[in-house]
This record gives sequence, C-alpha cells and structure tokens, in this order.
Amino acid sequence: MFRYFNVIGSDSEGRLGEAPRPELREHGRISGACFDAARGIMSGLKVRGTDYKTPDGTCIRDYIDVTDLVDAHVKALEKAKPRHVGIYNVGTGRGRSVKEFVEACKKATGVPIKVDFLPRRPGDYAEVYSDPTKIREELNWTAQHTDLQKSLQIAWRWQKAHLNGYGTQVMSA
Repeated sequence: MFRYFNVIGSDSEGRLGEAPRPELREHGRISGACFDAARGIMSGLKVRGTDYKTPDGTCIRDYIDVTDLVDAHVKALEKAKPRHVGIYNVGTGRGRSVKEFVEACKKATGVPIKVDFLPRRPGDYAEVYSDPTKIREELNWTAQHTDLQKSLQIAWRWQKAHLNGYGTQVMSA
C-alpha cells in the first residue's frame, strides 16, 4: 500500500498526462491549475496562504514525478510476498514551497502566470513531505525525477499537445 504525495508530471513519451474534468478544475491540483492559467483557461492561479512559518510563507509540499510513482509500483510488485502488505511513503523526502512550484511552472511554460494570493485554508498544514526511508530500505527505491522544472516541462509539452485532454491530439510542427 502506498501513500502518494503530490503527483506531478506526465509520461515522457507523451502517452499519458493530466486531463481533469472541466467541473473539477477549480478544485484540482496545483500543477493542473498552473497549466490552466498558462493556457488561459483560468484567469490566474490562486495561492492560498502566505503567512505560514516557512521560509517564504507558503506551504511546503513533496512533489513526486509520476514516472517515479510508476517505478515504485514496479519495485513493489517485484518484491511482493503472499500475505505481506507493506505500507510505504512514495515521495522525494524533500519539501518545496508553493512559491517555488509556481516559479518552476512559470519557467517550464514560459508564460507569466498571474498569481492571486489569498488567505490560507483552515486546517492546512504548513509542511507536508514524505519520509521515504522504509521504501528505500525495503524496496531499494528512491525518486529519480526530482527536477521540478523538468517534470513540469514534460507535463507542459503533453498539455500543449492535448488541449482537449484525451480528445483530439494537436500536432506540432
């Protein structure tokens, strides 16, 4: 059993990517919201909370590339034993602030995304990131795709090629 942290990215071969249903866009993940803002689907990105006790005041989260997540599943299947269930944190073990994420997304897309800073959500923790020690020790797994901007560039390429999600693909020159 896995505890996923904040999954980002797309398949580097362009086969799979994030395509939330339109009615879920407002409540989606930060990567989808950044891309929607970059594509002009939303007027900007809403960042909730700038007064946390963190270096830049925004929440700290652990962003795990989907390629690493797939690799963790493969490792778990290779080491699976009957009647033995392991519980593992699947993350990088490193937290990144929401502001860092937004800056990486701006660089990855090349779009000057408008950001609205709003009051924090009640109950949000300042920092949430994984301790991947157990999965490293038991399954010999560690995240390999930890360059936030690169993961977002790959995901952005998928987004631009799939403006309608899994509908018609846009051909690039």
